[in-house]
Amino acid sequence: MSAIRLLVLGSVRQHGRAHGYQVRNDLEYWGAHEWSTAKPGSIYHALKQMAKQGLLHAHEIAPSTVGGPPRTEYELTERGTEEYLRLVRQSLTSYDQKMDVKSAALGVIVDLPRAEAVSLLRERVRRIAEWRSAVTENYVPEEGPEQLGHIGEIMNLWVHTADADAQWTQGLIERIEGGAYTFAGEGEPFVGVLTEGQQNPYATGERHPGDHH
Repeated sequence: MSAIRLLVLGSVRQHGRAHGYQVRNDLEYWGAHEWSTAKPGSIYHALKQMAKQGLLHAHEIAPSTVGGPPRTEYELTERGTEEYLRLVRQSLTSYDQKMDVKSAALGVIVDLPRAEAVSLLRERVRRIAEWRSAVTENYVPEEGPEQLGHIGEIMNLWVHTADADAQWTQGLIERIEGGAYTFAGEGEPFVGVLTEGQQNPYATGERHPGDHH
């Protein structure tokens, strides 16, 4: 699955209504341009694509009195909200070694109720264990990965990555069960997006034609 869709929907949802440049700014604020394929072109493309698919409603906004082209503001439709929550749940449980999908899901995990987040993370740990036993049964020789030559290090890396993921996820479960963070239905959520005009210290400053649409 693509992390871009989840990131874009998550940003728009937090704003209520947002134009493309705001979404791009948020994703750079989250560092997503470093750990995912969330570059300006793919962000603007995802917005247009999801508007066509009925996941976002595009509002045409008249240009300001100081001039400049009109902007499009996006808002999640009912279908968009359903798709967003489906992607969050899928991303938290799936184990596919992709950091961008997992990172995107973590950025919006608090949009779920606390108990559901814990339950999904437990399912993630279970699936990692399942994946590990399936691959090690066939690929890891008893004498260690060296028996497969340097190619054995590939599987060695994957198994170590899986173990680290499982350990880290278990720690996150414990922190959430211990009362960390504000989840859906628990009160005022943490604001993780930038307000209009707020300075983004992590902005790349790279110009893109879609910035004004």
